Amino acid sequence: MRKLIFIASATVMMVLSGNIVANAQGKYGADSAECIKYLSYYTEYYKQKNYDQALPSWRKAYKLCPPQARHGLFTDGSVLIRREIAANKGDAARVKSLIDTLMTLHDTRAKYYPKYAVTALNNKGQDICNYLASDNGVVYEGLNYVINQNAEQTKPSLLVQNLNSAIELYKLGKIDAEQVINIYQRNVAYADKAPAKDAAEAEQNAKVKSDLESLFITSKVASCDNLIALFTPRYEANPNDAELASNIVKMMSSTEGCINNDLYLKAATTVHRLQPTGQSAYFLYKLNAAKGNSSEAIGFLKEALNSSDLSNSDAAAYNYEYAMYCIKNGRNGEAYSAAQKAANLDPSYQGKAYYVMGSVWGSTSCGGDEISRRAPYWVACDYMQRAKAADPSLTSECNSMIGRYSAYFPKTADAFMYDLQNGQSYTVSCGGMTATTTVRTQK
Repeated sequence: MRKLIFIASATVMMVLSGNIVANAQGKYGADSAECIKYLSYYTEYYKQKNYDQALPSWRKAYKLCPPQARHGLFTDGSVLIRREIAANKGDAARVKSLIDTLMTLHDTRAKYYPKYAVTALNNKGQDICNYLASDNGVVYEGLNYVINQNAEQTKPSLLVQNLNSAIELYKLGKIDAEQVINIYQRNVAYADKAPAKDAAEAEQNAKVKSDLESLFITSKVASCDNLIALFTPRYEANPNDAELASNIVKMMSSTEGCINNDLYLKAATTVHRLQPTGQSAYFLYKLNAAKGNSSEAIGFLKEALNSSDLSNSDAAAYNYEYAMYCIKNGRNGEAYSAAQKAANLDPSYQGKAYYVMGSVWGSTSCGGDEISRRAPYWVACDYMQRAKAADPSLTSECNSMIGRYSAYFPKTADAFMYDLQNGQSYTVSCGGMTATTTVRTQK
């Protein structure tokens, strides 16, 4: 009965098609009646999910009809051919022919139906991965074509498959490190721009980017020496190219032990100069400090401290680090000022900041008489007392410094000669610093 219904339906379609043949020559080709007949036959079977019966008529329609006859000729055909591939998996020659047909379907759909070109090529990429995964060269070339056509609209998972095929070819010596690096950079850039219709898709895109980075890092294709050799001439040719400099920073940052070199420092400096932020200024301070460029390091740290979006907590941390760096580089006045700011900005830094301030006073050489030369040690001890009160974990270290500085207090007899006695208030001015303290002597 079902077959009789189909025949009747197909007959009606054939009769109707006869009425439109005259107007359908362009769309359905020279043999439009046959084209329409087989389109009708296969469509009826396809709707009933009788795919085995649909396939012969689809083949006839595909052979007779021009591509513009019906979009479904390609979407339905892809389903039918995939089923045939699965059914013939034991026949390698047959499967190869079917895969070739499937790829042609995708390409023809993309050519004649531009509205669906992105989808068609993404489907082609997925079928390449599904059916041709054993040949990395085919996967590499095929996915490169899809990605170059679809750009950021490429199905994100194909970006990972493409990079993986490139890495495998590199291991076989068929492509060089530069080609793999270029593939990685291109694919990460497209993953960054990939559209997402909802939060779940955005999360998936982020995972793809993370997978690309992990795959690239674990491949160890990009040794630091490779990156320096590859990017140095590019950077020297275009030192103001923000995108290039940013890529260099990203690539070298993801490669172990590859940030302590001149190229990385230059690229990071370019990125900061063209797009300055407090964070990038701080990062450049760290880089220059590690290389012993003290003047440059301090300059970038000052820039970071002047950033408008710096929180009190970060400002305190930066000031404290500034103080410590200045002490190491003999800039005691700046160290004292920075430590003072850290203490004022965040109470959690008071103990450490007071310790620094006490150390500055304890290492300051003042001119003048006997009392003037020894008075800074009183102030140093005052700050050590304040430091351990603010942070008890510093008690042992502070007590040690207090013992050391106390040994330099003036003798009681010397203080008497200057009309001074224990407990008396005394103002010390030295090295651009001023503090009020109390007289203390040793017998």
